[in-house]
Amino acid sequence: MITTAAISTIREHVKAWRIRGETVAFVPTMGNLHQGHITLVKEAKTRADHVVVSIFVNPMQFGPKEDLDGYPRTLEQDSEKLVAAGAELLFTPTPELIYPKGLAQQTFIEVPHIGDELCGASRPGHFRGVATIVAKLFNIVQPDMALFGRKDFQQLMIIKTMVEDLSMPIEVIGVDTIREASGLAMSSRNGYLTADEKHRAASLKRAIDSVITAVQHGQDHHQAIAQAEQQLKAAGFTPDYFELRSADSLRQASENDNHLVVIAAAYLGKARLIDNVSFSRHPK
Repeated sequence: MITTAAISTIREHVKAWRIRGETVAFVPTMGNLHQGHITLVKEAKTRADHVVVSIFVNPMQFGPKEDLDGYPRTLEQDSEKLVAAGAELLFTPTPELIYPKGLAQQTFIEVPHIGDELCGASRPGHFRGVATIVAKLFNIVQPDMALFGRKDFQQLMIIKTMVEDLSMPIEVIGVDTIREASGLAMSSRNGYLTADEKHRAASLKRAIDSVITAVQHGQDHHQAIAQAEQQLKAAGFTPDYFELRSADSLRQASENDNHLVVIAAAYLGKARLIDNVSFSRHPK
């Protein structure tokens, strides 16, 4: 695997592959890789001739009270995992390369409405940072496709919307959430949990599942969500949001929507955990 912080090196390799008529898949990450990230890389290998991965802790998507400096940087271990998974090209730019004029002078991208709700309401400016860095990385790598985990459901929807609205010739592929045996969604944030908190963290998935069961049995989802939030509080969580949305548009779910998603975020100890599960109101 070739590791580089140079945009020119990325473009040279991608250009050579293109000349040979070969396809390129891209997996953008912030590092501190876990099995969920590696699953994205392995899935990319099945879909394209070459896989490019980026590791960049993006300062634009961190809020003023969020610990940018404390975010885990584990490049050596990450590189070993990527080599084993079959990645060929690793892009590791610096903030100075990505934002040479500084964040205040950087052109940015915002996806309206969808980026202002849920995590966007709790973390103002977060999705501006996500959309901007993903668009910039797309322009640098110029892949045929890019893969993202469905655990970050709102992020996935925002990136798909951005690609469609800006006519980017890139296929955005969502890959199913990878979970631990307890049901807890794998996340870099899980590293902030104590052993006891990690055990209790599995309550988030159980609470989501309880709402799905209630909705599929025709019960009132508002009541089911209220009960689920009480379950989370009893497990030591502080809920941020817990909602039933359309899985196609992320708007508030109506009785006519069959393709739904329960999407939630909650604080446990030092970690803010997110999760979601998509389902059909009337399963076949």
